[in-house]
Amino acid sequence: MFTRIEPSINPTNNTMEVKKVDAADITHEQFYEEHWKAGVPLVFKNATKLWGAYNTFSPDWFRANYGDRLTEVEGKSYTMNEIMDLVEGKDTSRPVPYPCKYHIPSQLPELVSMVKPLNLGFAKPNWLESSWFKRGYWGSALEIFIGGPGGKFPYVPKDYYHLSAWINQLYGHKQFTVWPMGQEEYLYPEEGNEWKSAIPDIENVDLSIYPLYANATPITFVVGPGETLFIPFGMWHTAKSLEPTISVAFDLLNERNFPKFVKDVWGFKSRESKLKGVVATGYAAVGGMVCRIGDAMGVERVSGHL
Repeated sequence: MFTRIEPSINPTNNTMEVKKVDAADITHEQFYEEHWKAGVPLVFKNATKLWGAYNTFSPDWFRANYGDRLTEVEGKSYTMNEIMDLVEGKDTSRPVPYPCKYHIPSQLPELVSMVKPLNLGFAKPNWLESSWFKRGYWGSALEIFIGGPGGKFPYVPKDYYHLSAWINQLYGHKQFTVWPMGQEEYLYPEEGNEWKSAIPDIENVDLSIYPLYANATPITFVVGPGETLFIPFGMWHTAKSLEPTISVAFDLLNERNFPKFVKDVWGFKSRESKLKGVVATGYAAVGGMVCRIGDAMGVERVSGHL
């Protein structure tokens, strides 16, 4: 059965544990109180059993159904067939591109119905499913990520706009590393781009250059097929594919992270112009008010509706 995780009273939670729990053994209320509000990651087992994608997505399935579908990686176009051959090692003539991803609604719209209900019964309320936040770009995306052995981000990030990330592993195993809340300074955020760590190789940190990293307490674990990782907003994290992998990622926004989201909207949009900052922030604020009223009324959102 599910074991309660008490949030640390220390803002730097050095003893945080990332647990795995079957989706049938935890309620939405438990998750919301003990993980979403507490900022503690969790790996759900079998949450994606609700999806048509469960036990379906594989390299061969994508070859058979969407082999000619194109995407771009670092300015170069690849077909699905090419990507799968590269990540499986059937084509060794060139490096495996990273990150290989497809935006589901625009590049693979046929798959939208295969990842419903998107919230899995836990990622709710999600204001990003409101029609208000379907207009424009707010840092969120519903995407398929495809990786080959050793494929990883070249740096450690935290998610833009203080959104919460949900990584649904559907094929292969991926290794994740997270850093407990409060360890910001140990990761040396880049000046002018505080969403990205300046440490170039997090697996081999040069402590003579980054001495504060000696205080960091990274937590590393593996997520496999049928498992879903919840990453709290504001948490530094990174991932590495251990073999050919396919995952679906989406984001979560609601009352809890909305204040920081609005600050980020202003921060990003005002860099383009003050007018864009004012318009976007005002629009987001009204959207948040509408969503807050919807929550109070018990509205169950379906993608594209209030």
